[in-house]
Amino acid sequence: MNWKLILQLSLFGLAMGIATVFVIPSNIEPLFWLAIFILCAYIIGKRVSGQHFLHGFFVSMVNCVWVTGSHVILFNQYVANHPQEAAMMQAMPFASSPRLMMALMGPIVGVISGVVLGLFAFIAGKLLRTRSAAHA
Repeated sequence: MNWKLILQLSLFGLAMGIATVFVIPSNIEPLFWLAIFILCAYIIGKRVSGQHFLHGFFVSMVNCVWVTGSHVILFNQYVANHPQEAAMMQAMPFASSPRLMMALMGPIVGVISGVVLGLFAFIAGKLLRTRSAAHA
């Protein structure tokens, strides 16, 4: 496992964690994540010789730490800029402790996004290896 690459790529998660608190609205956040996943998958496919899925999965797991941590630490700013999410939190379990709810939901989102990025990285690894073999 290339942990240095995983940590470097996870810095996108730190940037998104902070940007989603202050700048990026929820309605366009998925587009940013899609672009990040495609870029990460390409980089993993190019720089890693094997275990592409696991590299993508672990990047998302570290991303989840960054994003969840940012949202929990900057909770007041997050809910001030995301009134719809704040309203949704009131209807969910642990409504009396929304930070705890975020901390519990973060890893679930991390695993789901990890599977998605892992699949992207797996596919990128196959496509880039096929291209490299064709040009050799």
